[in-house]
Amino acid sequence: MKLLIKQASIFILLLTLAACANLQRLNIAAIQSADLNNLNVPESNALASGQPTQEQIKVLADAGVKHVISLRRPEEIDWDERTVVEANGMQFHSIPVAGLAGITQANATKLEDLLNSLGNEAVLVHCGSSNRVGALKTLAFLNGDDSASIEAAFSEGRRWGLTRLEGPLREKLESQ
Repeated sequence: MKLLIKQASIFILLLTLAACANLQRLNIAAIQSADLNNLNVPESNALASGQPTQEQIKVLADAGVKHVISLRRPEEIDWDERTVVEANGMQFHSIPVAGLAGITQANATKLEDLLNSLGNEAVLVHCGSSNRVGALKTLAFLNGDDSASIEAAFSEGRRWGLTRLEGPLREKLESQ
């Protein structure tokens, strides 16, 4: 019996250590000192912001970010973000969102599915100002659930950077 208890204790310890090893520790102070536009830290392993510069991408990589998800369309940026992100050892993902017209349940689902697929790996989600990020997170919170609180959804969106698009998104949702 003692051997069984000892083996179970070791197994639980190993599981705990494995879970801890998968957690990404971000150097939030370093990221904040990089002065990213509209930086939000809605989750311990997730950041939302406006477009980072090439120099800020290096800071993000050094601070522990493993993935960058851009919601910008290719014509919105005049340098190759994918190349810079990958040169700094991170993975680049793109979900092009065309302004308010691109704030759709389909795009919100794409973002949620991508975030879920990354597990606990640290990620930055950005657009030009963080508004599209927050707007998609608002829709993801609702996810077609009529019982979900619209105010709770907008609160979640604001945690991720929703500001100027809140009014237009409210109008869009009311007209549906």
